[in-house]
Amino acid sequence: MNDAIKRALAPHALEVKDVKHYQLEKILQQAKDADPVPTAVVHPVDFNSLDGALEAAEASIIVPFFVGPEAKIRQVAKENNLDLKDYPIINTEHSHEAAEKAVEMAKCGEVHALMKGKLGTSELLGAVISKTGGLRTDRRLSHVFVMDVPSYHKTLFITDAAISIAPNLMEKRDILQNAIDCAHALGVELPKAAILSAVEKVKPNIQSTLDAAALCKMLDRGQITGALVDGPLAFDNAISREAAEDKGINSPVPGDVDILMAPDLESANMFAKQLQYLANAKAAGIVMGARVPIILTSRAAKSLERLSSCAVAVMVARKMGRLE
Repeated sequence: MNDAIKRALAPHALEVKDVKHYQLEKILQQAKDADPVPTAVVHPVDFNSLDGALEAAEASIIVPFFVGPEAKIRQVAKENNLDLKDYPIINTEHSHEAAEKAVEMAKCGEVHALMKGKLGTSELLGAVISKTGGLRTDRRLSHVFVMDVPSYHKTLFITDAAISIAPNLMEKRDILQNAIDCAHALGVELPKAAILSAVEKVKPNIQSTLDAAALCKMLDRGQITGALVDGPLAFDNAISREAAEDKGINSPVPGDVDILMAPDLESANMFAKQLQYLANAKAAGIVMGARVPIILTSRAAKSLERLSSCAVAVMVARKMGRLE
């Protein structure tokens, strides 16, 4: 569709180039006000991962430790005119060894965050959750999208769109608590969380509504802490106070929600990417639940999203006591 047709059909539509992402910019500034976090960049043997780490270092958000085959890392830098400066390179033979070495560095406190390079997410997280040398806690790992949606008035935390395929109730408890902890790290003192389903009433034949009701009661019993939680809520009920009132829902969450928790990976992933591609949203990506934050961005992520993901990791590391 050309620009003339767009203007005729939607004369008031916001041009993509005019969209500002103030929420992510605010997070970037918060991170720059803190000390840069020593970060193991795992197997950065392609342009995107190497350039993203160097860009974050240039912005004083992270201090990179490049972990991977040194010859390949230097070759990528040379081919793309990237200056590695004097940042340390920890030489490994392959990506699997790089993941194990990065986890070892985090475990001994040499680095306080991990950043995914050109290796599979499962390969990196496999090293993180290893029973022998990993970074496991009593919490399940989960992914949080920290999203700046220009049409919404504050940051949205969407989970879990990358790790937990079909979580059960207790796994959902961890996923929700991880998102709450992420929100706290970014300065949201009492986040409002919506447990999403297709309907707002508890239905015995829709498991996600039963789980939502149980999670709300778990909050009452102290099994989940630090948030206001409501559910089940359909997306419109969560995001629009008017839609909630039309359904007779009396809750402080609708219309002012911070955290949107989807029932499974497929719905969370599609929902987050629809916001990115149809609503001009930008997203930082982070894995919570390990002993250090893990920066996880898409290969299609642009500069702001890569930098913001690093910035979120800095704030989470600081909240965890990893930085003064």
